[in-house]
Amino acid sequence: MSEVPRVPILPIAKGSLTKLWLGVAVALLIGGGLAYAQRTQGVEVETLTAGSGPMPTIEDVVLINYTGKLTNGTEFDKGQRAPLALDAVVPGFAEGVSKMQKGGKYRMTIPSELGYGAEEKTNPQTGEVVLPANSDLVFEVELLDFRSKAEIMQQQQMLQQMQQLQGGAP
Repeated sequence: MSEVPRVPILPIAKGSLTKLWLGVAVALLIGGGLAYAQRTQGVEVETLTAGSGPMPTIEDVVLINYTGKLTNGTEFDKGQRAPLALDAVVPGFAEGVSKMQKGGKYRMTIPSELGYGAEEKTNPQTGEVVLPANSDLVFEVELLDFRSKAEIMQQQQMLQQMQQLQGGAP
């Protein structure tokens, strides 16, 4: 039977253990503070069904199903297979969708300052207030697909060329 090698353990300097624990406590406080600040300032995205692949960028056009609600559950908007240019929506919506993957379903909460802020939205036909000022928004979003604007422009040009060729044929 072989003997286990013995390694001498050096004594810990007086006060070192206290300094180590203080360092750990400070690191935890800083990490917790950063996590809280990030959670309270930005868009929260909760994954309901995971998607896969890359995520869209602000330069992309997304194809989504969505339902928009106030935090009290009142629905204010809904879209099926809606194409949206992310650079043409409120900043919080674009930020949230850029954290999603194709095929996934998500719930995102947008604080009012990243949504419509102090701006009140009304129904132009009835004058009814649809979104009160300073409303936090909750969206359920299914990301069906996304393309860059360049890809969409190229596809449109190809379609126009095909239509011209078909229109010019006898």
